[in-house]
Amino acid sequence: MNLRHLGFDDWFSGQAAGMLRPGQAAARVTAVDRDVFVVRDENGETPAALAGRFRHKVGVSPDLPCVGDWVGIERAGPELAIIHAVLPRRSFLRRKAPGKTVDFQMIAANIDVAFIVQSCQYDFNVRRLERYLVVCREGGIEPFVLLSKTDLADPLEIEGLLAAIAGAGIDAPVIPISTATGDGLEQFRALLEPGKTYCLIGSSGVGKSTLVNRLLGRDELDTRAVSATGEGTHTTSRRQLLVLDDGTMLIDTPGMRELGLLGASEGLDESFADIRALAAACRFTDCTHASEPGCAVRAAIESHTLSEARYRGYLKLKKESEYHDTSYVERRKKDREFGRYVNSVMKQKKR
Repeated sequence: MNLRHLGFDDWFSGQAAGMLRPGQAAARVTAVDRDVFVVRDENGETPAALAGRFRHKVGVSPDLPCVGDWVGIERAGPELAIIHAVLPRRSFLRRKAPGKTVDFQMIAANIDVAFIVQSCQYDFNVRRLERYLVVCREGGIEPFVLLSKTDLADPLEIEGLLAAIAGAGIDAPVIPISTATGDGLEQFRALLEPGKTYCLIGSSGVGKSTLVNRLLGRDELDTRAVSATGEGTHTTSRRQLLVLDDGTMLIDTPGMRELGLLGASEGLDESFADIRALAAACRFTDCTHASEPGCAVRAAIESHTLSEARYRGYLKLKKESEYHDTSYVERRKKDREFGRYVNSVMKQKKR
């Protein structure tokens, strides 16, 4: 397969020309499972390992290869490639690392469109949907919403869910879909273009892997039947990029229980552009939207042109992102100070 068929356009070619050394070639990361990588180039897929110098130089996990990345490799034989560099990312999907660690965790890179999958049943949550939209827009990815498992809900329920999304001020396109009945599948397929990369994200059991299997026409990804509540469980444990027969590329990801925000200010501004526009019309530039006269945000809430729940959701996400951003900056500062201390000790030992 030609690299252009994998998305290696002129932009990536220009990046590679300035980074790759003689003997190295570009390849795309198609699977990541902990520290195990698979890359694909004109010669097909092969396992890959990080070059020792590259691993030492990178140090932090967000700069390590993730699925969808373009990397510089050197063949170490027919069954192994060595990764020497990661090319700049044109877009990315990332979150705050789960748990107490304040750092970025890369999910996937170089994605054109992300399909946020929410089930009509147990999984549906407008506030969680807003969180996914922020993450997508922060990374420069166009978002769509797939409202899955419509066969498990009656038409009035589905209309209510669509109304809830629209009423929350969410402007991303929404497609109701069912892999069981086929409803919405053709509308979904019509969005897919050869040579472009798409990503499915959402909680476990919402039907991502089943949808991928329907597109592939075979059971490439292992799935399990849904429970009586409509909650599915699947065994996707790694992020992988699959190439459909028509050349469309699709990334399936494991379900995410946590989707913490870090470094998401631009994504917040774009996802809540209505609130940002209102705030710009406030009488005072430092308006807190609490009790100040001439507050356009409070006026919109009182006139019911802005939902109180949407505004509170925005505040929650904004405070979370700012808190994590501050913690991240402080941690990086401590890391740099410790690094300078280690360097000074090593210099003293050499004297």
